[in-house]
Amino acid sequence: MLTTTVAALHDNSVHGEDAYLVRPLGRCSGLDAVMDGVTRRKGGEASRYLAGALAAAPLRSADDVVAVLEEVNRHLYELGWGRFWLTTAATALYLDGALYVASVGDSPITLVRTDSCRPLGGGMRSARIGDSGQLTHLYRAEVALEPGDRVLLATDGVTDRIANHELFEILRQAASPDQAVEQIRALMAAQQAGERPAALSGGRARGDDWTAIVRFFAAPD
Repeated sequence: MLTTTVAALHDNSVHGEDAYLVRPLGRCSGLDAVMDGVTRRKGGEASRYLAGALAAAPLRSADDVVAVLEEVNRHLYELGWGRFWLTTAATALYLDGALYVASVGDSPITLVRTDSCRPLGGGMRSARIGDSGQLTHLYRAEVALEPGDRVLLATDGVTDRIANHELFEILRQAASPDQAVEQIRALMAAQQAGERPAALSGGRARGDDWTAIVRFFAAPD
């Protein structure tokens, strides 16, 4: 049995379209999720609706999470017909010593270990929850968790501003999720103040909301 600690970074002051969820489901079991709504496409409403659905649903397996994503996708498509009510979804269910990922869109999930970083989803920039009647761009993965594992979920408001290698080093070296989140927040603030270049877009990054969840796993004391 592993123990776990978590911290979140959330600044929704630019568009108000990100949402996140940290939901305990029992002893060292739970769900983390980040959603990034599409700007000027009722994205904020879509991301908050999905967060609410994940918070309310009974979740006993990875299939239960996927069932929520599929049902929300159908509902949002009926509301917006693929043009409105659009959002990304990055979910990480940790249950019985395993990590189950289900994601749609470009909000990345990364597993960080002492000697490696493994991307788990987040590579589908054109895919969104609500853009089709069927959830056809769903990425799923399953990983056995180990003591010392660290997991990052983030929206592109973070990953467009901070290079991947910087984020991974922060997670590797931080003593706690809270410390990692504060270091990410400091880098974001420095970039916003013009004291350092953004990671992407030729050193420039568009204004966007910031959301990240950092979770550490450890052996029981």
